[in-house]
Amino acid sequence: MSKIAERAAALVDRVAGSWLSRTGGVAAVRQHELTILRRLALLSSAALVAVPAGLSLVTSPAVALPVGFTIVSAAFLFSAVGSIALSRQNTATAAAAAPVAEDFFMEMAAGLALFLDVQGNVTAVGGRDKRDYLAWMRDPIDKGFVDQIHISDRIHFLQALDQLRQGDESATVDLRIERPSVSRDNRQFSYVRMDLTARQGSDGTLFSVIAQLRDVSVEQQLRQEAQSRAADARSANDAKSRFLAAVSHELRTPLNAILGFSDILLGEYFGKFENERQREYVGLVRDSGAHLLSVVNTMLDMSKIEAGRYELCLEPFDIAAVVRSCEAMLTLQAKTKGVTLTSRIQRGLDEVVADQRAIQQILINLVGNAVKFTDTGGAISIDASMRNGVLNLCVSDTGIGIPGDKLEMLGQPFVQIQNDYSRRFEGTGLGLSLVKGLVALHGGDFAIASTPGAGTIITISIAADGSGIPAAGTAREDLVEFPPRLKAAPALVGVLEEGLFDGREQAKIA
Repeated sequence: MSKIAERAAALVDRVAGSWLSRTGGVAAVRQHELTILRRLALLSSAALVAVPAGLSLVTSPAVALPVGFTIVSAAFLFSAVGSIALSRQNTATAAAAAPVAEDFFMEMAAGLALFLDVQGNVTAVGGRDKRDYLAWMRDPIDKGFVDQIHISDRIHFLQALDQLRQGDESATVDLRIERPSVSRDNRQFSYVRMDLTARQGSDGTLFSVIAQLRDVSVEQQLRQEAQSRAADARSANDAKSRFLAAVSHELRTPLNAILGFSDILLGEYFGKFENERQREYVGLVRDSGAHLLSVVNTMLDMSKIEAGRYELCLEPFDIAAVVRSCEAMLTLQAKTKGVTLTSRIQRGLDEVVADQRAIQQILINLVGNAVKFTDTGGAISIDASMRNGVLNLCVSDTGIGIPGDKLEMLGQPFVQIQNDYSRRFEGTGLGLSLVKGLVALHGGDFAIASTPGAGTIITISIAADGSGIPAAGTAREDLVEFPPRLKAAPALVGVLEEGLFDGREQAKIA
């Protein structure tokens, strides 16, 4: 039975193929029509048995057999002719619609539209801006488009074309197209972005490429300007670094001499002062030199932080000793101004791992600012506590305070919050900026809360085990922002939890 079926199928293929070859059409279309005839022949062979058998139930077999054969044959012929005609009509409609769609694309596509063959030769040109491009381009029809491209960019175009040959559906490349020697805008090149789209056959082979060109000269100009400004910024930063290096050498060296000889004069090693005014003047020289040296050192530290070259020296140390040392250093300054300076340290406070010099610098700057902006009779408190592995350092005062709309400006280099009352206070505006940079290097948080006329609370939070600091030699994914932005301000009251300190006297904070 299988051999009979194979022979019958082969007979149908020969007869149908011979008939279809005389009707014309391409090979792919004939193959599709042959598949239709095979299916109709299979159905008709089954109907040749079923239809006569059904008719024999209502009439004699002598009549049912020829009538059934005639009905099945007629149905096969009508179905075959109708199916083939309908298939060819759909094919013709699709073939007619394709040029219409291509013509519409060639007319309405933005920029310049090109049809390329697999070798990159231009077969058709269109696009909404066709006239503008062809006004200065060499005629590209039936020529390789690579000849239009600047010689340095031709390799990029050929690589994009090769990607499409290897199976990619699209590619994008930025090119420079040479312009004629004389043009209205005196541009030597036109910068374009070419979007390439592959047109593939049913077997996946590339038979043509659609290319769309858009002028990106303005984008290129903006990119070049941005690169130029970035280069200028780098140059300015290098100049600033050289200036700071010169400051470090040219100022610090004579300042050290001023401080050293001032100390010798104040010690009266080579004779007594004739009057107290001489001592006073020498003391003023010494204090001024110390202040200027402090400003220079702060500027250099800020420059290191900004350049990412400030190296932290991590070591375990007693934070309580650092707080007491800071208190001892600034107590005399506070007493001279009539301000009470106290410290409150949590009982049993463990050692912390951090840069001891940096932490001490943070406390000195914060307490120094608090003393500066607190009037006679005011109070300043230094609080140190640890909770859940986080060290909290809080400096609170009853000074002049800071308006809420000025808090965002606070901490920027060389910026001071000025008003009619605070203008009389000296300073460079560098201290708090340095504090925020050092806190950021420790991976900590800086928060501030203040009320004008009532006081200010500044809280520093860092990991007590040094885990917030990246390991040496490890590249940081996020650079330290300098100057850092303020974090969310803490509540004005309750910065330190009740029960951590005995005999606690909260500074007057509104």
